Amino acid sequence: MDETVAEYIRRTVLKIPRDEIKTMLQKWGFLSETQLQTINFHQMKDNISQDVVQCCEENSASIKQAAVLDIIYNHSYPNKRMWSVYQMNKTEEETDFFDLTDFRKKFKRHLRSALKNVTINFREYENNAIWIRIAWGTPYTKPNQYKTSYVVYHSQTPHAFISPSVLKSNLPLLCQALVVASNYQDIHEMELRSHSLNSLEDMVFKRYSQNFETYCPRPLQESTVAQESAAGLRIVQENINEKERIQRVNRDTFGDGPQPKLEFAEYKLETMFTSDPKLEVLDKKEPFRCMVKFHSPHLLESLKSLAPAGMADAPLSPLLTCIPHKARNYFKIREKKGFFPGSFVSP
Repeated sequence: MDETVAEYIRRTVLKIPRDEIKTMLQKWGFLSETQLQTINFHQMKDNISQDVVQCCEENSASIKQAAVLDIIYNHSYPNKRMWSVYQMNKTEEETDFFDLTDFRKKFKRHLRSALKNVTINFREYENNAIWIRIAWGTPYTKPNQYKTSYVVYHSQTPHAFISPSVLKSNLPLLCQALVVASNYQDIHEMELRSHSLNSLEDMVFKRYSQNFETYCPRPLQESTVAQESAAGLRIVQENINEKERIQRVNRDTFGDGPQPKLEFAEYKLETMFTSDPKLEVLDKKEPFRCMVKFHSPHLLESLKSLAPAGMADAPLSPLLTCIPHKARNYFKIREKKGFFPGSFVSP
């Protein structure tokens, strides 16, 4: 077995939590039960990794088998990577019959026609999810197994989830190979990113239910001139009623369950900048464009907490509450006109 393969297997084993090493090696299926029984999984992880490498040497493991173990690890711990959502489009509305063997051949052929030194591995999981691992090289160097790209493509859907490698210059080649293999016309990024792959899938495939009704906030009841004690009681009651209303509206807007974990969202806004004709500020009526980016360790939970914390009125603007709903629409919101100078109007 090549020393490079042995070292890569050893490092992969070291990443796995000690209590899960045996289970993950069983999923791998490369080592026999007899070989697994010879390994002491209660010793130090470094010693475990050495024993695993020794067993792999007996089986003459190749980089292909080592890559499969890496896919199994990344599938078990997808939150270790940053994922971006991509959507593909086609002109024809007909749904083509998906053939995994044909998909693999087209993907490999197209990618290797552009770059010879590249290793590609596939593994199919539940829900028609195809995990693709790509290790990139250069025209003069072998593929670097430590700088890999991952693609999770759900067949019969136009969506793919990509975790690029450090070598981002190879991303266009990857996207082009994906489009050709899946018989689509083009692909674009949806500007939707997160470490939580499951949350991104829930939003894109509408597995997450959220209400999007709009409510008009009710003003607090005006206190009449009365005794201070009576007024104080009314104010306290009004505050209680307002908190209950905020909680109710927040629950109707976001639901009772936990929010999908989203760390990044981007809006591309376009509106008409209007001004008083008498001021003659603008000679031409041209659209005003801007980009708004949101970053947070847990964006949707942060938005959900704004109203109860008193940092925003309830309900929140539909521009904020519609993020999961807009996931399949590329987060691109266009406005044709504004009612006030330089203002953006919610849809």
